[in-house]
Amino acid sequence: MTRQKIVLGVIGGSGLYEIPEIARIRSHEIDTPFGKPSGPIVEGRLDHLSVFFLPRHGIGHVLSPSRVPYRANIFALKSLGVNAVLSFSAVGSLKEEIAPGHLVVPDQVIDRTRGIRASTFFDEGLVVHVALADPFCGQLRSRVAAAAASTGVKVHDRGTLVCMEGPQFSTRAESFLYRSWGASLVGMTAIPEAKLAREASLCYATLALATDYDCWHETHDSVTVDAVIEVMNRNMVNARKTLLALASNLVPWDCTCPAAMSGAIVTRRDAITPETARRLSLLLD
Repeated sequence: MTRQKIVLGVIGGSGLYEIPEIARIRSHEIDTPFGKPSGPIVEGRLDHLSVFFLPRHGIGHVLSPSRVPYRANIFALKSLGVNAVLSFSAVGSLKEEIAPGHLVVPDQVIDRTRGIRASTFFDEGLVVHVALADPFCGQLRSRVAAAAASTGVKVHDRGTLVCMEGPQFSTRAESFLYRSWGASLVGMTAIPEAKLAREASLCYATLALATDYDCWHETHDSVTVDAVIEVMNRNMVNARKTLLALASNLVPWDCTCPAAMSGAIVTRRDAITPETARRLSLLLD
């Protein structure tokens, strides 16, 4: 399916807003059927491209990974016309070759969350099964990887991301377990974002910012908040450069993400109540 116009949503820290080339237009306070999003959504513009910034953990980083209102975030972005979402996320590296400071554009994810987070829009009155074999949009991924590479930093253009519940970091046993699976990264926010973006028929990709070696590496200290923040601050410079490079050259593409809901609804049409249809009309349309 062809996208006639790209409207980009960006989920990450508030530091991503600080790009002089992207002009701020307005701030949006939005209510959704799933509550309020993490914070105001800031609309910006770079040439022809509209960009909407959403602070995942709220202003001042007040929401733990388990308490982020993921459904409200994705629903709010879609309600503003967003059709492609780029997520920025700090992660731990599970591979020697992915050093702290490197960027990774994962192509797979393993869900190790514990059911605390609502992971579907369709949990009442309507049953939907979308395909998730490839949880990230391949077309958006390739463009993000190219934009990141243009900054000169080391970029890995694929990898499997383990999404754990948190907010605690991994035990050493867990870290070795994830490595035995062949996973590349461990983080706390890709799920349910990727699942919800697919249900909302949005293209979705993650730019993972490696900050540490988790706790498996024998010659590196176990991960600490101070160490993560130190590397994250350095990574944020490259994240902003990547976003600017992506936004400057983002043109429409063909992919199947907009058709994710096609054939996915199991509930008979006459069994869908008017209230359910109204509440979820943005996703069903």
